[in-house]
Amino acid sequence: MKLKMLCAAACLTAFGTGLAHAQAYPTKTITMIVPFAAGGPTDTVARLVAQSMGTTLKQQIIVENVGGAGGTIGAARAAKSAPDGYTLFLHHIGQSTAPALYRKLPYDAITSFEPIGLITDVPMTVVAKANFPAKDMKELITYVKANKDKVTYAHAGLGSASHLCGMLLQTAMGVELTTVPYKGTGPAMNDLLGGQVDFMCDQTTNTTSQIKGGKIKAYGVTTKTPVASLPNLPTLDKAGLPGFEVGVWHGLYAPKGTPKPTVDALSNALRTALRDPNVVKRFADLGTEPVPSNQATPEALRTHLKQQIDLWGPIIKKAGAFAD
Repeated sequence: MKLKMLCAAACLTAFGTGLAHAQAYPTKTITMIVPFAAGGPTDTVARLVAQSMGTTLKQQIIVENVGGAGGTIGAARAAKSAPDGYTLFLHHIGQSTAPALYRKLPYDAITSFEPIGLITDVPMTVVAKANFPAKDMKELITYVKANKDKVTYAHAGLGSASHLCGMLLQTAMGVELTTVPYKGTGPAMNDLLGGQVDFMCDQTTNTTSQIKGGKIKAYGVTTKTPVASLPNLPTLDKAGLPGFEVGVWHGLYAPKGTPKPTVDALSNALRTALRDPNVVKRFADLGTEPVPSNQATPEALRTHLKQQIDLWGPIIKKAGAFAD
C-alpha cells in the first residue's frame, strides 16, 4: 500500500510539473531561426507566422536570420540550442535535401529536432531580368539551349529551393548552365532586378510583387494548376516542360528534447496562426495558402519530412550535387 501511495505521489508530481510548465510557458521572448537572408521568401513566411503566434502565446517572437551553406548553418545552431521552447527553427524543403547534398552534417535532419507542424507549400516561378530576350517559356528554353555558355542562373545557395528548382530545370531542358549562388534569394533577386544575372526560379512569396510591378519577366509557375494571385501566368507543364512540378513546403521545429507540453503549445499557436485572417490574406497575396489544420501538427511534419528525404535522396545523388 505504501509503495502504491509513493508511485501515485510521484505520478501526481510529474503531472503537476508538466502542467505547471505548460501553464508558465512562455515567460520571455522566443527566437525563430530562419536559415536564409532577410527579405527572402522563407523569411517572409517566418515573419508572418511569428507575429501571429506571438499574439497567441502573449510573447514576442523575433526572427533571427542565420544564412549560409544551404540552410545548414542555421539548422546546426537550432539543433544545438537549449530545448526549452525559446528557440524555434523554420525551414523549407531544404531540411529534407540536406542529408543527400552534404556528406557530413553536424546534426541529423530527423532526430535532432522536435517537429511542430507544416506551414505552407509555396509554388515557384521562373523569372528573368526585365530585358531578357525570350517572350515566353518556349522561347526561353530555345534561347537557353542556344546560349548555354553565356546564360547565368541565380540561386540562394546549395540546397536552397531555388537551387533544387534550377537542377530540375536544367535536367528538363537538357543543358548545364553557369550558376551564381547567393546567401539567400533576397540578394539574388536584387541582382536579377539590377540585370547582373539572367534568370532564376523562386518562390511566389518573393516574386509576386516584382512580377505585378513589371520589374521582372515571368514565364510560368511550377505547380500543376495556375496560381490565383498570378492568373495570367501559365504552368510550366503547359508552357513547354510537360510534367514539370515542384513546390516548396515549410515546417516549424524545436530542438530535440523540448518538452511535449511546450511542443503542444507551439503547435496549437501555429494552427491558430494559420487560421488568422491576416496571415491567410497575406499568404494569398503572395501566391500561397496555409496547410489544413491536420497538417500543422508534429506527426504530420515528422511523416512528411521522412517521405521527402526518401524522395529527394536518389534525385540528388543521380545529379551528382554534393558538398563537403
